[in-house]
Amino acid sequence: MSELRTHAEEIAEQFSDHLEITVDDVESQLENLVTQYKVPANEARRSVINNYLDEAGLDRDEISQGGASEILVNDIDEDEQWVDLTVKLVDLWEPGSDAISQVGLIGDESGTIKFVSFATSELPKLEEGAVYKLGNVVTDEYQGNYSVKLNRTTTITELDEEIEVGDNSASVEGALVDIQSGSGLIKRCPQEECTRVLQNGRCSEHGSVDGEFDLRIKAVLDDGVTVHEIIFNRERTEELTGLTLEEAKTMAMDALDTSVVADEIRGDLLGRYYRVTGPTYGRYILANEFEQLGAPADLESILIKARSM
Repeated sequence: MSELRTHAEEIAEQFSDHLEITVDDVESQLENLVTQYKVPANEARRSVINNYLDEAGLDRDEISQGGASEILVNDIDEDEQWVDLTVKLVDLWEPGSDAISQVGLIGDESGTIKFVSFATSELPKLEEGAVYKLGNVVTDEYQGNYSVKLNRTTTITELDEEIEVGDNSASVEGALVDIQSGSGLIKRCPQEECTRVLQNGRCSEHGSVDGEFDLRIKAVLDDGVTVHEIIFNRERTEELTGLTLEEAKTMAMDALDTSVVADEIRGDLLGRYYRVTGPTYGRYILANEFEQLGAPADLESILIKARSM
């Protein structure tokens, strides 16, 4: 059975109580998006589901999801998979949007994964260090990285037990040799359950939207042997640069150009040595802690050395 046929059967089952649709109808729409418009299969699935949600006047949480199975976080390898998890809340981050109630890391013995709980789901707040049985959470994939989303149907049960969370953290030292595209003052999609960074004012899922400002750094640290990609979220970016989100917005407004923020950050940080510690997330290390180790280095010398290795 083809991948699109499988998607079509699952979507048709989800909406069977709300719309008169057939598997063939759904498969035809998926094939049109994939073959004619070259949309990836998972994005085509998401688009078709969103269209049916609009047609039925439903929220995503109101459609049938089928039975969720309990798995380890390190076994999550599918988008829009409904699962149960038994996890410990490892770390909470500052939400980048009023639409987000909580965001952070949860983990079990297999490792850690990002979670997001949205304000509209009206779920109880989770506490750092506590262990929970989370029923009916949905997986999400973006650029090869997986996370889980808590939704209105999610059940939360605090457990009186301890979990030894698998260690997938890393600590690296080196010279900061690049500030990548997508750093500085960015805009994220404001739609519920979406925090994707906008490209030219467009969300890859929701199209043209009025984004919400955020601040981040995607940096490259070179230890002389290997380069490491590091993400500093808003809170860590403000700590690292001394530049607040409001100051960055004012700077961009004065210049009528958001790129001045990244340019300012680039000028301040390139060539400096840092030690960065945090969990790994796909190919990235998420900076939880950092320390400047020394005076700025000669960046050209670093790059010449790196190219010669």
